[in-house]
Amino acid sequence: MYTSQTLLLIFAFISAAVTSTYGYSALQDARIIAQFRRDQELNHAKIARQLVHQANWASVGSISTNAIVENYPMVNIISVDDNDASGKSTGKIHFLLTDLDFTGPDWQRNNKVTFLFTDEQTLNCKNNNKDPMEPTCARIMISGQVRKISTSAADYKNALATFEKRHPAAINWMKAHHFYLCELDIQNIFVLDFYGGPHNVKSADYYSVQL
Repeated sequence: MYTSQTLLLIFAFISAAVTSTYGYSALQDARIIAQFRRDQELNHAKIARQLVHQANWASVGSISTNAIVENYPMVNIISVDDNDASGKSTGKIHFLLTDLDFTGPDWQRNNKVTFLFTDEQTLNCKNNNKDPMEPTCARIMISGQVRKISTSAADYKNALATFEKRHPAAINWMKAHHFYLCELDIQNIFVLDFYGGPHNVKSADYYSVQL
């Protein structure tokens, strides 16, 4: 594991190599150092929590059970909510599924799913002239298993009411299409929020964040 001092020396060496070829650039040096310091200051677990909390929906990948594309990856759009009754973030990802849709049958055969959240869901990247694929347009991939919440569970009514408050259309979904409330049992989190590749965040660190 490199120390911050070692990394600064590496940056300095790269900068010196560039200087010898193209001439010295104080602006380039300042940019490299600023980017390094910004990366060191990023709280990746907090960024993950923020992206989940601000999102009304997520892209969800599963292993398809549909006969036409069986065993291929399937991607779906799922409405989500992580609020408590007062509207504060809990980090718990609640969502509704139905067996009439893709994801419902998929998780019951192979209970492995991945949720994708991106800062572009709020158009924050576009408004700051960032392409959605740029690393500085933060995104997270949260993998885990679907946990169907029993209607007799102590937190079921409150969780459902909170979800329906954020997604009023869900009231009709429950009546007409046999939706059921679920929570993601988080197994792994990858955060890509700057140059240098994704960061692995432990679920315990994710849940410990206070927003």
